[in-house]
Amino acid sequence: MIDGFDYKLLIVDDHAHNLYTLRKLIEKHLQATVLEAASGREAIDLTLSHHDIDLIILDVQMPEMDGFQTASLLKRRRRSRDIPIIFLTAAFKAEEFQQRGYAIGAVDYLLKPIDDNLLINKISTYFRLIEKERSLNRELEIKVAERTAELAEARQYLANIITHMGEALLVLTAEGEIKITNPAACRMLGYSESDLLGLSIGDVFEEEGDEEAGAFMGTWLEALIRTGALAKIEARFIASNGRRVPILFSRTAIKDTDGAITDIICIAKDMSGYARIDNDNVMEALTTTHLERTTEADHDR
Repeated sequence: MIDGFDYKLLIVDDHAHNLYTLRKLIEKHLQATVLEAASGREAIDLTLSHHDIDLIILDVQMPEMDGFQTASLLKRRRRSRDIPIIFLTAAFKAEEFQQRGYAIGAVDYLLKPIDDNLLINKISTYFRLIEKERSLNRELEIKVAERTAELAEARQYLANIITHMGEALLVLTAEGEIKITNPAACRMLGYSESDLLGLSIGDVFEEEGDEEAGAFMGTWLEALIRTGALAKIEARFIASNGRRVPILFSRTAIKDTDGAITDIICIAKDMSGYARIDNDNVMEALTTTHLERTTEADHDR
């Protein structure tokens, strides 16, 4: 164990005496769990049953399946392909055999007879590298967890705003299909959320002067592409019972990096109970009032 980390080591050799000597050497100098395999096949089986092996020390000269073949099979399997392998050999001292080991995926190549200090230093070095990687992964996991919590909090905050806002919210696809709504819209239209989702905006909305539901979508999109937003439009919602609800309506386009509309945000304020004042009527009323006051003043004189 190095600085609180626990390590698991697999040693592979077809000679029991070599396994015993190697295990005792490792246990004397390092705190690590040592697994033993007497063949390449047994080594592969152990990597399948133990998912947390940190390092493999593999003898090259073994009958039936030698170290090169064993390493090649280990590197092909998803569970064992990333485990570092140190080759040990007494026979293959030529550089070409060492290069073969590196080509298969070995991280190191040591010759027998084993230099005890060199082997322990090699193992300690890889343990420290593993420790560093674990520390980085743990820090990354903490940062990811913190970021996930922040995003969840932000989503909940936004969801609370949408849920409690007084105006009706409808988010549409570029084709005008309702994909997101809020409780205010459901109350205003008399639909449940599940019934409202998937409807066309033309099913629940009409602008003044529109005779056919949905006829305005083409004009909408053209205007939204040009301006990005259309605000303060007087229109009507069509409630589930057919009642027309007067609304003050705004639309905003969300575009992708190519400028194509991906979503349309629609916000509507219920104008029921508000008296509509026509500008011409206002001017007429002001003119009439002015004439009446002028007549009264002339009469007084």
